Amino acid sequence: MRRDKERGTGSMLAVLVTTVMTALIGLTALVAVPGASAATLFGDDFEDGDSAGWSRSGGSWSVVSDGSRVLRQTGTSSDARAVAGAGWSDQAVQARVKPIAFNGGGRYAAVLARAQSTSAYYFLGLGNSGSVILGKRTGGSPVTLASAPATVTPGTWYTLRLEAFGTTLRGFVNNVQVVSATDTSYASGRAGLAGYYASASFDDVLVTDVGGPSEPPVTPTVSPPPPGRCTTSGAPVGFASVNAWGQNGTTGGAGGPTVEVDTAAELISAIGQAGPLNICVRGTITVPAGMYDVSSDKSIVGIGSDAGISGGGLNIGLPPDDAITSPPANAVHNVIIRNLSFRDASDDSINVQMFSHHVWIDHNDLASGYDGLIDIKRGSSYVTVSWNHLHNHTKNMLLGHDDGAGAQDIGRLKVSYHHNWFNQTPQRNPRVRFGEPVHVFNNYYYYNTDVGVACQANAGCVVEGNYFDRVEEPVTDSYAGPTGRCVARANVFVNESGRPDCGGTVQEPSIYYSYTLDDPNTVRTIVTTGAGVGRI
Repeated sequence: MRRDKERGTGSMLAVLVTTVMTALIGLTALVAVPGASAATLFGDDFEDGDSAGWSRSGGSWSVVSDGSRVLRQTGTSSDARAVAGAGWSDQAVQARVKPIAFNGGGRYAAVLARAQSTSAYYFLGLGNSGSVILGKRTGGSPVTLASAPATVTPGTWYTLRLEAFGTTLRGFVNNVQVVSATDTSYASGRAGLAGYYASASFDDVLVTDVGGPSEPPVTPTVSPPPPGRCTTSGAPVGFASVNAWGQNGTTGGAGGPTVEVDTAAELISAIGQAGPLNICVRGTITVPAGMYDVSSDKSIVGIGSDAGISGGGLNIGLPPDDAITSPPANAVHNVIIRNLSFRDASDDSINVQMFSHHVWIDHNDLASGYDGLIDIKRGSSYVTVSWNHLHNHTKNMLLGHDDGAGAQDIGRLKVSYHHNWFNQTPQRNPRVRFGEPVHVFNNYYYYNTDVGVACQANAGCVVEGNYFDRVEEPVTDSYAGPTGRCVARANVFVNESGRPDCGGTVQEPSIYYSYTLDDPNTVRTIVTTGAGVGRI
């Protein structure tokens, strides 16, 4: 899906009107006046199945299914380039890039900035010689301006961002700056992608008019729990605490035995067993690619601060079935996932589906997956997602299935998101369809370059007490596709953050459960101190 957006005087006026109306209807907005508004200049995730708007030269470009839809350049015998957008000056061009194959030495898969044409541009490329290359094309062969060593593995996704501001060029890989240079050749141009005698897949292209931070926010030092500790006690706040659908709150494996696992075989066997079970995970377990089914009444908890799962993910729910439109008696329920790091999942890191209910996902660290980090869909409900640190990932969290999934989703998808750290995750923080109420409170949003909370398809979202730090579009009910409804109140907006674009009425979460809202001005400190692993 392609998004082009310029924010000018008209939209700034709309922001002012929205702010005034918000005050008049009694909603509280705690704001710091920004110096300027950031803007998304262009975006394309190719989910619409086409590459309209892209001009191509060389190679063979097409939109293919690779989990989600991506733009792929096949073959390694061409100098292949594709450009899109307008003639911007200052720009940050970001995309997910998966190199597939290279034809000889000095080849690369790259993002382009300030492209004058398909033969004149700046580029940031992943090279087959174990390096990241920042360079330019001036009609002939590539010219290297700077390079840095890097592990480049074909078949692996990387997030590249090339920034061109004034005469300064900066290159980032997975949100870490690795190269920089100065050059005066090009002052403006389009964004683009390239496979220089290389085949590659490209996804989630995003162009903004603001650069990345020179360094990420400092995470306060927190003493880890004693070695060997596996905390299976505790209770959730939010929808996972509600008495509904025959389950009173979320207790996981309470009442069942406790087992310790440290191999893939032990983990996969334990999570699939019948009956209550407390599963303590020791160390990082690498599992084969795939998502592994979790049965009801399970607590899956990491020991200490270095436990986790890599290579695959966890699936909570029955197999998808569009014919089922109400919760079945055997729906998976009463599951707790806590204190685990998730890395390099081949699909979703955590997937909740098919009317699963009473799920608590708490104090985890999730990054660098393939699709969603935490996706909740197909009628699932009574879920709390709390105190997680999410980073180094683009399509972060999806709530709800596609636009035609109303039969399963309407009246369900009741989810609470609180005290999570959305750390440089561009979009889906979360992206919501159909659910009501979806309660998003006391989260810390940091440098989300596309959108924070996107409420669509008649979903109803209450977004309150959050801290938005350098977030262009913090809350919206009109991100893409059918519109939703949202109420935004008592939020803080700092460092060039935008303002909520909200309308309509939404059910109050307090109808379902009690909660205490932290002072939003303290949320940044509270969340960066308490979110993630090793902190329960």
